[in-house]
Amino acid sequence: MTPAQVNFPGARLIARLARRVRRHGKKSTETVYLISSLNLEQLDAAGWLQLKRGYWVIESRLHQALDVSLDEDRSRLRQPHAALVLGMMRRLVVSVAPTAIARAQTRKTGWTVRCHQQCFARRDGGSQRLHALIFAKNPLA
Repeated sequence: MTPAQVNFPGARLIARLARRVRRHGKKSTETVYLISSLNLEQLDAAGWLQLKRGYWVIESRLHQALDVSLDEDRSRLRQPHAALVLGMMRRLVVSVAPTAIARAQTRKTGWTVRCHQQCFARRDGGSQRLHALIFAKNPLA
């Protein structure tokens, strides 16, 4: 079969990866298939593994933060512009929050992402602080 016949017209390489996984305390072997537009001279076995691991970096750092921490999957927005703006704000939070938490976190404070979220959820001025952070002219504010 050709790449076009299997609906991957840019495919040059296909690989099968067998890996050991543990789910619910049980070990098993699962097989996944990898597709790339690179050719054999550009991508060796180590390159495949590096690309596969790189995928999970994006998944765990961005998508997990958006889906779990910010509950993006349950968003009911249907207006395209509102969804775009809210999506940008969520990504801004995902980008800025780790830096802010790292600055505030010490052994004494023990700040976590949950503490950061609760700080802005409190009724004692949290929403005003969040508003000030979003609309600050000075990014360090």
